[in-house]
Amino acid sequence: MGFTYTINVPATSANIGPGFDVMGLSLSLYLTVTATVTEASSSPGATNIAIQYEGANSSGLSLDPRANLITRTALYVLKCNGYNDSPQPTTVLVNNRIPLGRGLGSSGAAVVAGVLLANALGNLGLTQHRMLDYCLMIEHHPDNVAAALVGGFVASYLIEVDRSKGDVPESEADERKLRERKAVEKDASIALPPDNIGSFLRLGCSPMIKAITIIPQFELATSKARAALPGTYKTQDVVFNLQRLAVLTTALGRETPDPWLIYRAMEDKVHQPYRMHLIPGLPEILATFNPDNTPGLLGICLSGAGPTILALAVDNFDEIAAKICSVFDRQPNGGIATEYKVLDIVTEGSTCVKTEN
Repeated sequence: MGFTYTINVPATSANIGPGFDVMGLSLSLYLTVTATVTEASSSPGATNIAIQYEGANSSGLSLDPRANLITRTALYVLKCNGYNDSPQPTTVLVNNRIPLGRGLGSSGAAVVAGVLLANALGNLGLTQHRMLDYCLMIEHHPDNVAAALVGGFVASYLIEVDRSKGDVPESEADERKLRERKAVEKDASIALPPDNIGSFLRLGCSPMIKAITIIPQFELATSKARAALPGTYKTQDVVFNLQRLAVLTTALGRETPDPWLIYRAMEDKVHQPYRMHLIPGLPEILATFNPDNTPGLLGICLSGAGPTILALAVDNFDEIAAKICSVFDRQPNGGIATEYKVLDIVTEGSTCVKTEN
């Protein structure tokens, strides 16, 4: 008799304006991983895990279990706990509804799914905090993975960790690095995560608030968006963000949100100004729409590294989305195609449910 694990991990929007690498929201859009475990024996030398995809948002993703981010994360966690492979043959079916490379936490969701998969396959009994440690060995900033793991509006931080000693997967490894890693992984020692790499705090968020995501139809690698950031900042710009971040952590949790308080608190001078050139239309979007001329709008910002735009609102969701989409439509050379989704901010994080076949 076999059994199945069904893992659901929510999309996330990070930064929320001033909270660069600190804040995250979990959204009602999911990566679903269905792992079917059998009692059949595997072939000598072959990995016990096979991976398949269904649906959209899978283009270019590897089906090699030692290269795919979900399964290589799972194999890393299993190896850290004494397993060289999945204990039993496992077929992993992935249905990913989170757009890739759009600033909605697709790589963070894959890492979280891999950690939950390993915890289930190995019957490891990891606590939520320990699972976050594994996530942060791979994903080097906590905002997306913490929100995806625990759900809701989340603030997080992490300590400095030396990841250079031993074999640790990379969330954005290119093909060359993957080939190099696979060539040496048999001889590499495993890098165990220290305890309590990261810490998080769930903050309040009014149930009136929904997240409008305007998703341009082009990808933007996080590495490219990070490369656009300066090495140093002016003191007044850092203070600008700290002031707004302190207000935003409380403002979103008020039962009746204050539009202008939130709008001003979602302004940023640390990352968005340096990414304007990567996302045509972003300067106009941030400068044009506000609670007075766009009823229902609370605040607007880049979602993660972009290119998705996040608008928080309490009403007129479709109208707000249409206004923002129209800016992309007016861009040179025929405009930029977009889609939008009106999403809930979900309070439940990632889940794993076991059923017998």
